[in-house]
Amino acid sequence: MNYCKFIPLLLVYRMKAPRIIFTVILAILMGCNTATKKKKEVKTLAENNIPKVVTKDIEEGIKANIAKKVEEGGGYFNMTSKGKELRLKLVRVHTEYLSNLGPRRHFACVDLADISGDVYDVDFFLDGDPGSMSVTETTLHKLNGKPFYTWKQREDKTWYRMPVQDATSDLLGVVEGEDQFEFHYEVTLPELREPAKMWIPIPQTDDYQTVELLTINAPTEHQILEEQNYGNSIFYMELSPEHSGKKLELVYDVQRREKMPYSDVSELEKYLNPSLLMPVGDRFKVLADSIIGSKNSEGTIMQARALYDYVIDNMRYIKAGRYGTGDAVYACDALTGNCTEFHSLFISLARSAGIPSRFAVGASIPSDRDEGGIDGYHCWAEFYAEGKWWPVDISEANKYSALATYYFGRHPANRIEFSKGRDLLIKPGPSTGPINFLAYPVMEIGITPAFPKTFFSFQRKSSKETS
Repeated sequence: MNYCKFIPLLLVYRMKAPRIIFTVILAILMGCNTATKKKKEVKTLAENNIPKVVTKDIEEGIKANIAKKVEEGGGYFNMTSKGKELRLKLVRVHTEYLSNLGPRRHFACVDLADISGDVYDVDFFLDGDPGSMSVTETTLHKLNGKPFYTWKQREDKTWYRMPVQDATSDLLGVVEGEDQFEFHYEVTLPELREPAKMWIPIPQTDDYQTVELLTINAPTEHQILEEQNYGNSIFYMELSPEHSGKKLELVYDVQRREKMPYSDVSELEKYLNPSLLMPVGDRFKVLADSIIGSKNSEGTIMQARALYDYVIDNMRYIKAGRYGTGDAVYACDALTGNCTEFHSLFISLARSAGIPSRFAVGASIPSDRDEGGIDGYHCWAEFYAEGKWWPVDISEANKYSALATYYFGRHPANRIEFSKGRDLLIKPGPSTGPINFLAYPVMEIGITPAFPKTFFSFQRKSSKETS
């Protein structure tokens, strides 16, 4: 869970800024959405010659500041952390968390990779107008996905930093019990110079989520395909050059329950077999046996917990390099990656130890706010023991060690599952063969893979809306 959207230190700004500026900032953060208030706001900005700022302006502003520091720093963005000199390179700007705090006040968070291979999430505060923004404060928020602090909101709607060890579960990404929200899946098509095809997962209702597809805004006709091996539904379109740059949006109403160990009569045998990027046996059998060791006689749950702890203790959460494919061999060698590498390694180890295990992918809904962008997909795993499937989330447990026990047997309510399984076979399917896993769109222009811009967002429902 990424907390860097939230806007801290307004109390500091209250002391530093004129009263009128603080009033505007507070009004914006409290969601002044009536027509009258908006007109007054626009009038105030115009009267003070303050240009309107959009998130693209903030993105360009932070990139320009980083580029300047890189030039001054001999090719690196230089920072110091706990006495260590960091030589950093830009990895990405979290565009979903760029925020305008008010007149000439802005916030951004950025991933920067050190020459050591560590990846830092850095929070930036900027002042100024489009084209002339300057950084006023820089703080290190996360190291390899593990936060140094989180954000908490006061009753007066201002935000402040809170040490992770003092944070409650809801500030660390966990909604227990139930959650209800509207989920938006938006795709912007690239330029098409020849016919193209696209496949997108369609979330389905099960025992832990109720999903209703509210709207489909598509540039052309579509089909719903059924994937037989795991029961996935897939949205399929055939496109032409006239659809270049157009958008597809799917909007869902979702009710989700916290997932705990549960009974399921699914075939167990297929969850012991290898997949293309999750081998079974050989080196994984040797490693699994060495990890389990004396726990071999202590039951399947204890064996799975040993594998779970091994992945937590030995892997680093880093979105750099060859991450994101769920290649268990790469994960075993590099011991880095995102959620796909964490859970692919666990599944290869578990299956090699004779423990049925399976993969699912979707999105994690922020627990600490009620609307906005979502930082990409998230995936997780389950293993079978004592007649039940046990949910695990090893990458989140790696980030938040205090929740390692929770994530061994639990998935929080603030999630939506898109699809299950790996090596998905669909007809018609991509020319490249089985789909590794389906979260972002799979697209081919002709026979060439393409990667359209994809954006997830959500709106949590209030108790009044759901009653």
